[in-house]
Amino acid sequence: MGGISVIQLLIIVAIVVLLFGTKKLRNIGWDLGSALKGFKKAMKEEETEKKDADFEQPNIEQKKTSSTSETQKDKEQS
Repeated sequence: MGGISVIQLLIIVAIVVLLFGTKKLRNIGWDLGSALKGFKKAMKEEETEKKDADFEQPNIEQKKTSSTSETQKDKEQS
């Protein structure tokens, strides 16, 4: 009752193909696919950068605490 039937979808597809042509539609599909591929790649790179950043944070804090403990040892020895 309010939906689109198969025949109506086929008519819409035929009109779109007539308006744009198959070559242009193929190029649009390729461009869209490569854009999505690039987006997914960027998202994966961002996730790995976040993981690397999370991994590096404790190391920086450990360096700070180890350097403060070294200065305290130097002061005690003096």
